[in-house]
Amino acid sequence: MNFASIFSFNRLLALSVLALAGFSAVSARAQTYTKLYTWPEDTRNDTGIGLAGLMSQGRDGDLYGTVGDDNSNAAGSAFKMTTSGAFSRIYSFCSLAKCADGSQPWGGLTLGKDGNFYGTTMWGGSLSSGTVFKLTPAGGLTTVWNFDNGPDGAAPWYPPLQSLVDGDFYGVSNTQYGGDYGAFYKLVPTATPPYKESVPIDFNYTDGNDPNLPTQGTDGNYYGSTFSGGSKGLGLVYKATAAGVETIFHSFTGYANNQDGANPIGAMVEGNDGAYYGVTWLGGSSNLGTIFKVTSNGTYTLLHSFTGRPDGAYPRSALILGSDGSLYGTTLNGGTANDGTIYKVTASGQVTILYNFCSQTGCADGFSPVIPLLQHTNGKFYGSTSGNSLGGSYFYRLDTGLAPFVKMVNWIGNVGNTVELLGQGFTGTTGVSFNGVPATFNNSSDTYMTATVPAGALTGTLTVTTFAGSMVSNRAFLVLPRISSFTPSGTVGSKVTITGISLTQTTRVTIGGKLAAFTVISDTELIATVPPNAVTGKKITVATAGGSASSPSTFAVVPLVKTFSPTAGPVGTPITVKGYSFTGATVITVGGVAATSYSVISDNEVDALVPTDAATGPIGVTTPGGTGFSSANFTVTH
Repeated sequence: MNFASIFSFNRLLALSVLALAGFSAVSARAQTYTKLYTWPEDTRNDTGIGLAGLMSQGRDGDLYGTVGDDNSNAAGSAFKMTTSGAFSRIYSFCSLAKCADGSQPWGGLTLGKDGNFYGTTMWGGSLSSGTVFKLTPAGGLTTVWNFDNGPDGAAPWYPPLQSLVDGDFYGVSNTQYGGDYGAFYKLVPTATPPYKESVPIDFNYTDGNDPNLPTQGTDGNYYGSTFSGGSKGLGLVYKATAAGVETIFHSFTGYANNQDGANPIGAMVEGNDGAYYGVTWLGGSSNLGTIFKVTSNGTYTLLHSFTGRPDGAYPRSALILGSDGSLYGTTLNGGTANDGTIYKVTASGQVTILYNFCSQTGCADGFSPVIPLLQHTNGKFYGSTSGNSLGGSYFYRLDTGLAPFVKMVNWIGNVGNTVELLGQGFTGTTGVSFNGVPATFNNSSDTYMTATVPAGALTGTLTVTTFAGSMVSNRAFLVLPRISSFTPSGTVGSKVTITGISLTQTTRVTIGGKLAAFTVISDTELIATVPPNAVTGKKITVATAGGSASSPSTFAVVPLVKTFSPTAGPVGTPITVKGYSFTGATVITVGGVAATSYSVISDNEVDALVPTDAATGPIGVTTPGGTGFSSANFTVTH
């Protein structure tokens, strides 16, 4: 089943009768649901705002998103919504001749580090295969890429995400007219569009089909799923590097009575435990969808199978991570009225029902939510239904009592980097700290400010202190280490001085590709010991709580000659030399004369014959890492 068939399937699902099951979900109390805005019937086309539409909070504190097929051209629009429900359309698509600006922006918007929003249109553009666009908060649109139905595909559904590591944009297209299965693409921003594009992954069905938007993990890799494809055709979960090296973690197999899942939908989200969480549209014990998690090493766990009542059915929208560390999502159907739910789930799979739709007389609260929730920095959740009793749909707010918090636009960086912060009450800021280390800041407005990562910053929660109190970030800021200099060579057991920035929280050091013992001297210096079996030509790496860094050049492991036997003998005598780092040895010398017959037995042993003209002197072993000599002499006898 592809995305298009899901759309036509929705109305049938809304009429389905879900089987009662023996599952008992935890019910939540003291949740306040508020309708904020009514979408007119002609804007929803049975679906409300964009079916997978992501909303984003802007620097001004308002919410931005897209409607897939409203306006006079039925081509869609971009909108701004205040937290009190004041709606304004900021751009209507297909405003240019031949829809050169694109049509059908179903995926929603993501916020870039420049304060602008980025999205996609499924159709239109100069090549009629969809676009990637940049949109200012005031509604100024620039097309940055036109899909050509080539290797990059066509009909992109999701908006791209901006990498926090390299600043490039990563996204997926869902199909190609030629019959391919979608692509994972990369766009490099340029001063003048179009951006530069590459296609790290061209899916081939076996490795996925109809890809969902991947999410960038704290390790810099991308974790995603595909709606279909894989070994059973029911979708899969994968990890991909920025260069496009794909590792398949799990292929789904599960329909009714199979504890697995089928057809994952929406982006996965990284939890505070470092695992990635997602939902499947179908499958599980009742074939009504599941919640699952996968670790960064590929371990898959089914957390929950939806049963219809009371917990919901057919989760259409992705999970999001709340400021309390729990995960939040919605279901299209199920619940007490079979019209959808809002739920919370813990990392262990405990589901709590926060709200049942159509629980008000005449379904006055709407039914069948379809887009992912967005938690505003005021602590409240916002979303949209796909229908209401009046033929339209509702934009709503759910207040669960969570406190206001700070959202970091970029949550990873080095000392000296600028971090963008979204929130409220920033005009009263008196201090910003990174896990307790004070930082300089610039409160540009009441809802947007920047801070500079200070020297000595520690990975952890960012705190904004105001005259009225303090607010913490909803996730940790990761302080990346940096290596600036190091002892360029050494023997096994020798000490290597490494200098840099943000070394206090070092957890691991590798030298020559092997783990090394180390001592942290200060935030700018540590001492490590060259480990046995270290290999020349590898960079030194330092891993901390915030990430890892590699040395600017490689480390040379010099051979260390410890012993040799016999200690004396005439020309032609076999000598066994023991020590470290002998792999790749190219020259063995006795008293400065190269042996013409030798063999590298292992990294710790070389054997050689005393050469003609050899003189009494040390034994030398030369490798690409340098030359090491014995401390004692070999005596040549006659």
